Amino acid sequence: MATAIAVLAYLFLPVAYTFAFSFNDYTKSNIVWNAQSSPTLEHWADPCGAPGVCEALITSLQVGLLSTLVATVLGTMIAFGLVRHTFAGRRAAEVLVFLPMATPEIVLGASLLTIFVQGFSRFGVELGFATVVAAHVMFALSFVVVTVRARVASLDPRLEEAAMDLYAGPVETFWRVTLPLTAPGILGAALLSFALSFDDFIITNFVSGDTTTFPVFVYVSYLRGIPAQANVIGFSMFVVAVVLVLLGQALVSGRALRTRRSRR
Repeated sequence: MATAIAVLAYLFLPVAYTFAFSFNDYTKSNIVWNAQSSPTLEHWADPCGAPGVCEALITSLQVGLLSTLVATVLGTMIAFGLVRHTFAGRRAAEVLVFLPMATPEIVLGASLLTIFVQGFSRFGVELGFATVVAAHVMFALSFVVVTVRARVASLDPRLEEAAMDLYAGPVETFWRVTLPLTAPGILGAALLSFALSFDDFIITNFVSGDTTTFPVFVYVSYLRGIPAQANVIGFSMFVVAVVLVLLGQALVSGRALRTRRSRR
């Protein structure tokens, strides 16, 4: 028990630092605690007080939502194809899909930079928002496929067969049986994809051009002193993530409880 508490304390130490220094009344750099005039609520009252911080946050949210949508749709289709269909080159496709997960991010970032600059620049593609979204879709796709594939592989085919025996067509069976059963896996994959996109710095730094996401903003700010508003936003995102997880667990627990009651 003591070991578990120590591990959790170690894991949440950076979060505690982020929360504490969001109240720091600093002058130039928000790294050293100013005991004379801290804590202060000034930064929580105006989270957008630091120039560019909210613009970077909005950019990260836009990139995360768009790349998550594309990666989830494509990854779900790929997962169904790998599980439900047999075709030539299936094993090779599995290796290619999972390859980005095993490749270091700095290698992916350098490779994508070369592709965008030397390959796509002749077609008018410039480094910026579009290249960031494309890069995030590329590395998030593998995680979506892995997550959704595990869910699809665990489905009981007899449920779909029973729906078809009750005169449901393929489309109706998919919407009424298959999709609801795979929805938790798809939702989990989407949340994972968004988290990976929002948190990414290495690949984004290679292909972002003049586009600044929140992690890039924090890195650039570190060189001259991280503003406390970045701590406010970072801790707020942590709280939102925890609330979403708790809500998800509550929904799953409630559904399981209703299922047990209905069986009685």
